[in-house]
Amino acid sequence: MSDVLIHSIVLIIYLLVLLAIGGYFYKKSNNQNEYFLGGRNLNAWVTSMSAQASDMSGWLLMGLPGTAFLLTKNNSMAEAFWTALGLAIGTYINWLILAKRLRKYTEHSNDSITIPTYLESRFKDKTHLIRMISAIFIVLFFLIYTAAQFSAGAKLFNAIFGIDYLWALLIGAVVIVAYTFLGGFLAVCWTDLIQGLLMFFAIILLPVIAVIKMGGTSNAFDLAASLAELPNGFGLAEWTGIGTLSLISILSIAAWGLGYFGQPHILTRFMGIKHSKDIKPARRIAMVWVVFSLGAAVLLGVIGKAYISTVVTPEQFAALDGEKILIYMAQNLLTGPVLAIIAGLILTAILAAIMSTADSQLLVTSSAISEDICRTIFKNIDDKKLIWISRISVLVVAIIAILIASDPNSSVFDLVSYAWAGFGAAFGPAILMSLYWKRMNWQGALAGILSGGIAVLVWRNLIKSYINLYELLPAFIVSVVVIVIVSLATSEPDAEVQKEYDEFMELDI
Repeated sequence: MSDVLIHSIVLIIYLLVLLAIGGYFYKKSNNQNEYFLGGRNLNAWVTSMSAQASDMSGWLLMGLPGTAFLLTKNNSMAEAFWTALGLAIGTYINWLILAKRLRKYTEHSNDSITIPTYLESRFKDKTHLIRMISAIFIVLFFLIYTAAQFSAGAKLFNAIFGIDYLWALLIGAVVIVAYTFLGGFLAVCWTDLIQGLLMFFAIILLPVIAVIKMGGTSNAFDLAASLAELPNGFGLAEWTGIGTLSLISILSIAAWGLGYFGQPHILTRFMGIKHSKDIKPARRIAMVWVVFSLGAAVLLGVIGKAYISTVVTPEQFAALDGEKILIYMAQNLLTGPVLAIIAGLILTAILAAIMSTADSQLLVTSSAISEDICRTIFKNIDDKKLIWISRISVLVVAIIAILIASDPNSSVFDLVSYAWAGFGAAFGPAILMSLYWKRMNWQGALAGILSGGIAVLVWRNLIKSYINLYELLPAFIVSVVVIVIVSLATSEPDAEVQKEYDEFMELDI
């Protein structure tokens, strides 16, 4: 039996397991709260793994190692280092200062089940502008974000199994849509638990095996240093770029961490945990996963380049795509009937990373359409109809995303970067400040959402060519400033809003 056939069998078994999970949770999603938040009944392990798996996507196993693979060229090792550090710090702060408060407030404030619903309820926005504009932002950004994940999955199928791009796109999309359509939030979160563990297993295992094959850590890094033409090896300057990267460049790269405060597909995991006291153990699990995974991803690019240089010709080495280093290593390190099964699991982990983000994005998008747009327009609609609107929305959004991703040359990284900045700047400051500032009012929240989103568009398209700074950082600052100015320039929140905030602050959080 060939290695490729074994890889295929492992992948098919994995996909069938995901479909079975969707079918199992189908009957457990009878209302909007259950379909979108699992009845707020997630345990610490599922919450932490689902939050991190839906966060990282295929970028963790392909994008970050691919950046480190370039070594010192254009300070790529330093870029990978600061990106990983920024994301790790952002993850920790998000869990530390936002998760518990958001979980408590969304249940305390009219049992909100989506981010737009929470923001409207928090400020008692009778105009419904916050909810509608937030929902529109979510639909637009996630259409592109989901298309990027579908495209990445199709490229993976195409690279490993030689399946035509369009057929690969359809296969991956059908499986993701099926278990999301059937089981909703619970199906997505439990599959994320499996996917998160697979991702962790893959990213940790491969660098270790490669180092053993090359005779130890010293040999591996010496070879990598020789490829980067560094006779004295890798020092602090090579890893961090200090001395070659400007402060503004470092801040720009690390600013990815700011995006966590506004990502709807991550924040809903905090809202769905069974009890706020479970946040602390979930945070510990999540941080172990994040620190080891991000560190291993950077090392995978460096060690992977050294290893793969020993098994291919110089011509093949020069033509390698760094973002596929995990695929190359799995195919070359793990051969033969037994090891090919492990290779199949590792290759499946890349698909798992992609799917764990795509399913979450589909679910959040469908919630924006049904819960935030349809419920606002049709106030007397019942839960059963809303659930079916949600499920149909998953199908419609997926079809549009497939059409967007149908071009094999679709750029994945740029789209993800754009959407991450858009969500981070539009929602991050508004959500964070809504949980900590009593004086903030609905006018300030609305102005912050609009200014953050618009600032991302303006900076990326008109300013970035002159000041090479990731648009999330300036847009985040603009949103914070606008929220403060507009809130102070307009009337204080109603007595009801302030009373509810005071009651929330008295809760045991």
